[in-house]
Amino acid sequence: MFGEHQRLMYLVAMLNTKLCQYYLRVFSETLNYNQGDIARLPIIIENKDSVNSLATANISLSRLDWDSFETSWDFARHPLVTGKQTVTASFAKWKSDAAERFDTLKANEEKLNRIFIDIYGLQDELTSEVEDKNITIRRADLRREIRSLISYAVGCMLGRYSLDSDGLAYAGGDWDAGKYKTFSVDTDNILPICDDEYFDDDIVGWFVDFVKTVYGTDTLEENLRFIADALGGRGAPRQIIRNYFLNDFYKDHLKIYQKRPIYWMFDSGKKKGFKALIYIHRYSNDLLAKMRTDYVHEQQERYRTQLSHITDMLNTASGAERVRLLKRQVKLTEQLQEITVFEEKVHHLADQKITIDLDDGVKKNYEIFTDVLAKI
Repeated sequence: MFGEHQRLMYLVAMLNTKLCQYYLRVFSETLNYNQGDIARLPIIIENKDSVNSLATANISLSRLDWDSFETSWDFARHPLVTGKQTVTASFAKWKSDAAERFDTLKANEEKLNRIFIDIYGLQDELTSEVEDKNITIRRADLRREIRSLISYAVGCMLGRYSLDSDGLAYAGGDWDAGKYKTFSVDTDNILPICDDEYFDDDIVGWFVDFVKTVYGTDTLEENLRFIADALGGRGAPRQIIRNYFLNDFYKDHLKIYQKRPIYWMFDSGKKKGFKALIYIHRYSNDLLAKMRTDYVHEQQERYRTQLSHITDMLNTASGAERVRLLKRQVKLTEQLQEITVFEEKVHHLADQKITIDLDDGVKKNYEIFTDVLAKI
């Protein structure tokens, strides 16, 4: 019996072979094919069981690859969160699995090419080989995988994901703190990102705790070094990770979500006086007021305190130490000036107690806070 589903699978397989490309080039003078060109394809149904089996396998392989990334509706958990004690071992397993999927898909596509070339008698016109660049699933990429692991970690910090369950843990509705037992979630939905560890809930501290929770305490430093090496840059692992959060994390997030971010970065400006991430599904109309009083004001006071200490130290400093202090003084002064302007903008918005409607979409809601958010 060759039912509708089987016929559809057969046609899907055929449309993804070199045979189909060959005929379409014959039928069309351009690279723009329309339904008329597709309708002209000659359909010969043979070896249907082999064709459908290969097509089904290829769809499964492609879906498994796609579902390993958080933009998939069926994303469960990050592929480097495997129960192994090191990120190195987790990546090695992912690399091996991804290579096997890639090679299997490629071999299956070449088998399908051979089958259809034989059916249509085009052995003198076509070959079955498929170039690697035409295989749509991905081989492992260390830099990409580590950055996506960090993205998943941020999702766990803010409650979008949980180490205790697969898929989305929270995307609106009633909040259930009981879902986050293995790794707790940031309670106020505000993750500060600063150039030093100024806050107890500093995002780098959160990330270190995440790595410790997932991979264990004994391998923590090894794992942080591996992650830092994958990110690139100079300095101690924690500083490299901090620099990534400060400079590149949000750029990557905007690329992943095509400038429709689910995490919003409040950003005072180029001097990096203050940055913080929130999760839009946990936004509340009192969030800005809390950010202003518990974070922005605190940061302003820290800058003032540090500048006061530097002024005292400059009274006795000389040589290289004096140069270092003067440079630090300039930086802190600029950051204080920047965050002071930022605080006024946050204050204005906080007083309005703005409520957002997620059904309006990210773009419309983002525009409401454009003066205090990172540019997209």
